[in-house]
Amino acid sequence: MRGRGRVPEVKEVGEGGHARYTYRLRVSSTARTALLTEWDRCRWIWNECVARSRKAHREGEKCGPAVLDRMLTAARAMTPWLAAGSSVPQQQLVRDFGKSRAKALKDIRDRLPVRQRARMPGHKKKHGCDPTLNYTRRGFRLKGGRLHLAGGTTLTVVWSRDLPAEPSSVRVYRDSLGHWYASFVVPAEARPLPAAGRVIGIDWGVRETATTTSDAHDLPHPEHGRKAKAKLARYDRMAARRRPEKGQAASRGYRDAVRLRAKTYRKIARQRQDVGRKWAKKVVRDHDAIAVEDFRPKFLAKSTMARKAADAAIGATKKALIEMGRKHGRDVRLVHPAHTTMDCAQCGARTKHALPLSERTYTCTAGKAVSPRDKNSARVMLIRAGLDPAGVEGVRPPGALLQEAA
Repeated sequence: MRGRGRVPEVKEVGEGGHARYTYRLRVSSTARTALLTEWDRCRWIWNECVARSRKAHREGEKCGPAVLDRMLTAARAMTPWLAAGSSVPQQQLVRDFGKSRAKALKDIRDRLPVRQRARMPGHKKKHGCDPTLNYTRRGFRLKGGRLHLAGGTTLTVVWSRDLPAEPSSVRVYRDSLGHWYASFVVPAEARPLPAAGRVIGIDWGVRETATTTSDAHDLPHPEHGRKAKAKLARYDRMAARRRPEKGQAASRGYRDAVRLRAKTYRKIARQRQDVGRKWAKKVVRDHDAIAVEDFRPKFLAKSTMARKAADAAIGATKKALIEMGRKHGRDVRLVHPAHTTMDCAQCGARTKHALPLSERTYTCTAGKAVSPRDKNSARVMLIRAGLDPAGVEGVRPPGALLQEAA
């Protein structure tokens, strides 16, 4: 008999409408000055929108996008410095402000807990935020492999790959390390892969990032953070020795130490992303249907496994797998993780007590089946998603359309 209680739900992942393609930019000193000047204008507009919305709240007036658009038109008419910039990023900033404020007000009306509410938009300080400029289709064009923005700014794009379609908008921004990027929005196009005739179940973990029903597709823990631990500790000591006194300006040595530390963390993040995407592409290429544990790793941040769980990057790897499956037209099913470590994949019996994390072998209390704990959980994912060709009783369930399990 199958386990007691209601069977957890299985969510199917649908297709998306748009995708982002991000490229590095080579920015000259002239283009950098133009972008920063444009950002100063946009930042001033944002702060004016904040002041106007707060005044409207005190006086009980409305402050929607139409009011802010009229405010922008009047400001450009009276301020030559503002009118010298392109109206496209300024209008987009007003729209972004309106969306942010509407979301915060909606959360208040819905009486969400304070910790779950979106915060009301606040002022943007000059040295407290990185430049971000959004351009719609009428505000940019691609010519000769270069990006031409409204206002006469030309940027060189490092084309690491071709755009699959004509972009509808672009976001030009600078990250915390001072690198400039262009993020294009294009329609998401499905690229179906040939049928592989196999299915796979995936269980997330800490000892191994992903344990699957196929030994060839297990993802071992890369431990990129642990390998860079000595380098990060060195930069921490450098920053601690050069930390300025309260009220004093930071020295160049302190800024360099902080920058080196940030660059190392950025490299670790990219290594994790690269490993996750390559593994996801391999899994999607070799399987027609994928049963994935709908694991939420956030609770691990308060446990003793927080550091190792963060280094495993389970959330980023899961996101990469879902996006890759959607892109290539695979059947990705998210399985609720409740009791997956307690159920037997062969007979469906459930243990009376949850297994401690130190116990890595699953032993069935009914059929005496013995298997590695994570492998058993991965098989349970496959069964719950209705993709197991044999099923728990040796009979193909109605939803299993594939012949071979990995």
